[in-house]
Amino acid sequence: MVAGTARLFAIIGDPVGHVRTPIVFNAYFAEHGIDAVCVPIHIRPEDLEAGIAGLKAIANLDGFIVTAPHKARVMQMMDQLGLDGELVGAVNTVRREQDGSYTGTMLDGHGFVTGLARAGYEVRGKRVYMAGAGGASSALAFALAGSGIKALTIFNRTRERGEELLARVKAAFPAVEVAFGTRDPRGHDLAVNATPLGLEPQDGFSFDVEKAEPPMLVAEVLMKPETTALLHAAAAKGCRIHQGKHMLDGQRDLMMAYFGLARPAAAA
Repeated sequence: MVAGTARLFAIIGDPVGHVRTPIVFNAYFAEHGIDAVCVPIHIRPEDLEAGIAGLKAIANLDGFIVTAPHKARVMQMMDQLGLDGELVGAVNTVRREQDGSYTGTMLDGHGFVTGLARAGYEVRGKRVYMAGAGGASSALAFALAGSGIKALTIFNRTRERGEELLARVKAAFPAVEVAFGTRDPRGHDLAVNATPLGLEPQDGFSFDVEKAEPPMLVAEVLMKPETTALLHAAAAKGCRIHQGKHMLDGQRDLMMAYFGLARPAAAA
């Protein structure tokens, strides 16, 4: 039951039917006896300014998560930015400060790397291929580069956008080899779909998964379906796969700490 004393959290995006954040957050609240609830809110791009103003007007809303396609635009509506938000140029986690102002940061990339580590995959020294150059892609690129990868190849339909992201990564992490790639992921240890392609059954693949080959790990940022068509195709090629849900699970504790809701893990 949700009481009138409950603090509110939300996730905004377009669409929102695929998001797992309310499930993960509400399970955490129940487990730790936190009087709060998280709900999905569908805001279309043309309504974003009005939607953010509405969220800010809700006095018992303590924060919200941002998913595609709003991460870059919401950043511009923040009163303050965390370091990762400034570096990436987008935010996915927003909190209300005690003075009523809003601070945004980006935790997608750290959650992705944490999810890989929890699955037993070490990114240090690896050669990474990534499809996409949007908000999620940028977050992953900086987090992976900061975690010690050897090389990063980005493929994006708009080459200029991909090259601009690579230049920013190289400026921040000069030791990382960077290159703009093709749809062919061969020659890499890890291949990542960091685009929305795969949410709909009729979507094509963001890269040529038919050329993926073991021991490559193929990873997703999409969380629904849990195992996307891309991952099914990669598994059929004999590659290991990594589902998108691990990124959210990996950043859950980071988000809770950001909101001031972190609780110690129960003793085994």
